[in-house]
Amino acid sequence: MGDFDFFVGTWDVVNRRLVKRHVGSDEWDEFPGRSVAGSFFAGAGSFDEITFPTKGFSGATVRIYDPAAGTWSIYWMNSNRGVLELPPVVGRFVDGVGTFYADDVDEGRPVRCRFVWSAVTPTSCRWEQAFSTDGERTWETNWVMEFTRAPAS
Repeated sequence: MGDFDFFVGTWDVVNRRLVKRHVGSDEWDEFPGRSVAGSFFAGAGSFDEITFPTKGFSGATVRIYDPAAGTWSIYWMNSNRGVLELPPVVGRFVDGVGTFYADDVDEGRPVRCRFVWSAVTPTSCRWEQAFSTDGERTWETNWVMEFTRAPAS
């Protein structure tokens, strides 16, 4: 519990998102973001809103800890769609790295989705998303966010 306490606050974000997924592309779109995060349930819940000023949309994430299973469920929402995206990715932190998985569909094809939270310090962290279309034999990382804590105002 409290694994996402590090994330509370305001962050400047450098996003790198793969332009085309599932085709072996190495062309990335880089764009800025700003994330504001908080917590609830004494650290057993976490939320954030990220704005993408050059993309015209925002995203929000809600994370909830299941003490019986010892896992987090992470839910994503996109302002363009206005729905809670399902299924959540589910997982845990081990040795400072959080790894979370879900079976999902991307562009009409079944994928195994993986989120990884890593390189956590008081002033920075990294998140990445990858998809596997071959039963986790290979992974294509398609979105990376490098977070830097914003200066106090």
